[in-house]
Amino acid sequence: MKVLVANRGEIACRVLKTLGHLGIPSVSVFTDPDSEAPHVWLANERYALGEPRAYLDIEAILKAARDTGSTAIHPGYGFLSESQEFASACAEAGLTFIGPSAQAMRAFGDKRAARTLAVSVGVPVVPGAEACNTVEEGRAVAQEVGFPILVKAAGGGGGKGMRLVEDGAEFEEAFLSAGREAKAAFNDERLLIEKYVFPARHVEVQVLGDGKNSIVVGDRECSLQRRYQKVIEEAPCAAISEEVREAIYKSAGALIQEVGYLGAGTVEFLVGPEGDHFFLEVNTRLQVEHPVTEMVTGLDLVAEQISLAHGGKLPDCPRQRGYAIEARLNAEDAYNGYLPQTGKLLMLEWPEIPFVRIDSGVEEGGEISPFYDSMIAKVISWGQTREEARLRLISALEKLTLLGVVTNQSFLLDLLKAPFFEDGETFTTTVESKTWSSPLAPEFVDFVGKREMGNRPVEVASGSAGVGDRFSPWRNLGSFRMGE
Repeated sequence: MKVLVANRGEIACRVLKTLGHLGIPSVSVFTDPDSEAPHVWLANERYALGEPRAYLDIEAILKAARDTGSTAIHPGYGFLSESQEFASACAEAGLTFIGPSAQAMRAFGDKRAARTLAVSVGVPVVPGAEACNTVEEGRAVAQEVGFPILVKAAGGGGGKGMRLVEDGAEFEEAFLSAGREAKAAFNDERLLIEKYVFPARHVEVQVLGDGKNSIVVGDRECSLQRRYQKVIEEAPCAAISEEVREAIYKSAGALIQEVGYLGAGTVEFLVGPEGDHFFLEVNTRLQVEHPVTEMVTGLDLVAEQISLAHGGKLPDCPRQRGYAIEARLNAEDAYNGYLPQTGKLLMLEWPEIPFVRIDSGVEEGGEISPFYDSMIAKVISWGQTREEARLRLISALEKLTLLGVVTNQSFLLDLLKAPFFEDGETFTTTVESKTWSSPLAPEFVDFVGKREMGNRPVEVASGSAGVGDRFSPWRNLGSFRMGE
């Protein structure tokens, strides 16, 4: 067996580490901007793809597999991980695709089809309609279920092609703009409409299947989101009753069993204020937040993926122990519209704390480029109690040193220290319902800045690096830069 990892950054490093632990030969692929990235050198072999978008080039990936004698491909997440075309192409080339079949992807990849399937096996769905092809059809559905409603892209996710509509006057523009965005993002302008559930928790269930049978591994809460993108995730969800947990496990199992699912997948639900759960979608790949499940179960989900793809057996149903929380460290200015940031990592030091895990794909001196996702790392903590995990994660983020690029480090600490998080009052609207102010620099930063500038008044130009990060010494140093 030789496995080619068709991805980059953090998830490529994550998969390559497990391959190394298992003693399985590995191949990394890389584009021109990633030629010196850590994932390139973690593999036993490396293969150049060329231009930045080549991670999406099916033929280029298959050629890399042929040229290196690879027998299997792990797609990670993002890029081609949920591409039915890619899964089929791997099968036709005689390569083992470490993921579900193209048929399973087809069943869940289209939100309209997935809703229909859920209804057919008795899984609750949000009131709405799968087919809304015109403004008139959509308006009729919206009036029937009652505003507010969500207009959603049928062929994709990640918040693209999604609009919250409060009343009928907003409907036509929201419907048309959602369709345009869906067309641009997924080449699919089809939409569906669902009742807006408020307040709601986003709770998801990790499953594993061997093509015939399946098990539920555990659950996660991923309610803290900005622009429909998750920021902090935890396992298990501490805010639902065991009765609700049992109900969503049963629903997840019914869906996965129906399609003969192979590999790792995640079934996502909304849980309403009365504890009712509603099916959202199935992600037919490894999730970004999978480490919190690994931390509370002891499973290596990548190892299970590899085993199942090669005919292995399902593991014993694990028992969840303790609590784990993950924070996504992104190169973005969270206090100014979450604007992505780029630049060189001038200094990078990860904290070394027991029961804290860092999943990253960058190193000191590396470049955060504009070509790819802004996520730098995932910082994950475990504790016997949720509060122990929370305090441990706060400590890890406070000790983490990253200079040169604005990040959301301070914002993550604001969230973890907020009373609503401490109390478990986390909903899908929580982050964007509040105003977040950029914190003041610590006194020691002011002192160092004034000392270096000879006690002259220091002005910070608008847009300077570090303006939104209380841990960045660049905040108040004006034009001063170390090493220049």
